[in-house]
This record gives sequence, C-alpha cells and structure tokens, in this order.
Amino acid sequence: MSTEWHKSSYSGSSANCVEVREASERVDVRDTRNRDAGHLSFTSPEWVAAVAAEK
Repeated sequence: MSTEWHKSSYSGSSANCVEVREASERVDVRDTRNRDAGHLSFTSPEWVAAVAAEK
C-alpha cells in the first residue's frame, strides 16, 4: 500500500476535507482535521460505489 496520503484537488486550500491513500485492494480515508483519530478502510469495490453514490 502506498503510505502517501492525499486530498482531492477539488478541496483547494480548505482544511475541511478528507485524505485518502490507495492500494490495489484497499482505500483508507481519514479526516484532515483529526488525523490522529485513525482512519476508515474500504475495499476497492466499496470505495468505487461510495464515490459513485456521491456524484
């Protein structure tokens, strides 16, 4: 898994967003304002479905 966290380019300079790190089988998501609270993990199909539902 990549250890590189990144946020969407749509977030601009906002601190109110989430960061993700992606691998072939899993996507981790965390709050940029509360990084030490941990993260949520999704399988790749779950993440694709969540993103599609938000569009």
